[in-house]
Amino acid sequence: MIKGVHHTAFSTPDMDRALHFYCDLLGAEKLSDGRWGPGNEPVNRVLGLPDTGGRSAILRLGNLHLELWQFEVPKPPSREARPPASNLGLTHICLEVDDVDAEFERLRKAGIHFHTEPGTFGNRRATYGRDPDGNIFEILQELGA
Repeated sequence: MIKGVHHTAFSTPDMDRALHFYCDLLGAEKLSDGRWGPGNEPVNRVLGLPDTGGRSAILRLGNLHLELWQFEVPKPPSREARPPASNLGLTHICLEVDDVDAEFERLRKAGIHFHTEPGTFGNRRATYGRDPDGNIFEILQELGA
């Protein structure tokens, strides 16, 4: 029986920059941070790749675990710097906050790019921002009924 979602993962070209964003700016707790090298057959089988190596970290952000990967082998192909929200596949992660306007201002002052200021959508207030790799994250506040 499936119990729920444990984590989602992002591949990054710069682990230290990603850790700074998710831990220092968003407040995630780093649970692990390690490397694996070529020849690690169990990892290669799970990834479905012949020979891999790199660094991975697991973070906890509230009730979400986030896994970050930095592949050294094979070198990932480059991608569009800021893929549009309409792309197929995973498009964003949503982070619930107590005060979306305060978080928006705090992160904007730290240099984080947002598509727009927070807007109200029914009983929610939210906006989309970009992590240092261009991945979309949403900050969302549930408003009272």
